[in-house]
Amino acid sequence: QVQLVESGGGSVQAGGSLRLSCAASGSTSAIDAMNWYRQAPGHERGLVAGITKGGSTNYAPSVKDRFTISRDNYKSIVYLQMNSLKPEDTATYYCNAHMSPVGAWGQGTLVIVLS
Repeated sequence: QVQLVESGGGSVQAGGSLRLSCAASGSTSAIDAMNWYRQAPGHERGLVAGITKGGSTNYAPSVKDRFTISRDNYKSIVYLQMNSLKPEDTATYYCNAHMSPVGAWGQGTLVIVLS
């Protein structure tokens, strides 16, 4: 069992920055990748960024060059640094732990970008 707790959401003006954190606890050694997803009202949940245990990263095209995902394996924390935020980045952001047989999700943290 893995538990995930996100923090760092809030309201920010367009062009501003926020850093989200996701703290994992429990059987964290079973996690092979950590991801950030987001879901805006009326839209499906979609992948924003991911990072493997080895440090390889991938990003959605819409956030590439603006967002950076990183992880502290010792502390079992994953970060999402979000710069140059746009109103279309407004969503609830969810942390996800990818592992077998079933992954884990956090409760979500709301990000609102004001125009």
